[in-house]
Amino acid sequence: MKRILIAEDDLDIAESINIYLNSSGFESEKVQNGKEAIEIIEKEDFDLILMDIMMPVMDGIKATKKIREFSDIPIIMLTAKSEDIDKINGLNIGADDYITKPFNPMELVARINSVLRRTRPVEKETEDVLSVNGVSINLLTKEVFVLGREVKLTPIELNILKFLMENPGVVFSIDEIYEHVWNEPAINPETVTVHIRRIREKIEIDTKNPEYLKVVWGLGYKFERGKDDGK
Repeated sequence: MKRILIAEDDLDIAESINIYLNSSGFESEKVQNGKEAIEIIEKEDFDLILMDIMMPVMDGIKATKKIREFSDIPIIMLTAKSEDIDKINGLNIGADDYITKPFNPMELVARINSVLRRTRPVEKETEDVLSVNGVSINLLTKEVFVLGREVKLTPIELNILKFLMENPGVVFSIDEIYEHVWNEPAINPETVTVHIRRIREKIEIDTKNPEYLKVVWGLGYKFERGKDDGK
């Protein structure tokens, strides 16, 4: 049974989410601020965190940033409509997705299942290492190396990079990347741009003149094929 951590200071909302999740086959625990979320994540195993942004003691943005220092657990931000800047900030520091309150319980469960599918793939990889133009992904350990230097990517960043590296030189639109990686219609395609910017910050020497992840203006993104990687 998948375990979900609910970090939400509104007790009524937290209990409602708890009921939704339990009725959908999940096990869940509740905490009321980011500090408590960090403390329990360090001690116990969870499969995903629902992280409210506005919380006392430590907000969801600060908590997510701290958690990303030691864990790649999937995180869905719970946001209000007025928190558009915070949504982007959350994605920038490593959140995997967000959902705006008030939300439909069925939508919440569907979003959780979608994130779990793409961040915890169950299919067995047929090859151990994917390597293109000096960038390598160990598909078993999920480690990423750039010219021998290890870089840390979140699960969603890894899946985007893997998809583009599996198709070197091919240009994909933002919608196409979203639909492949998220395995659903492109309902939040702008998140792709945020994640690609974060990937660039980690793998590129000069983000203004990227060597690997390149934009094709008006069309989308591609992973550059190296000179020795085929025609």
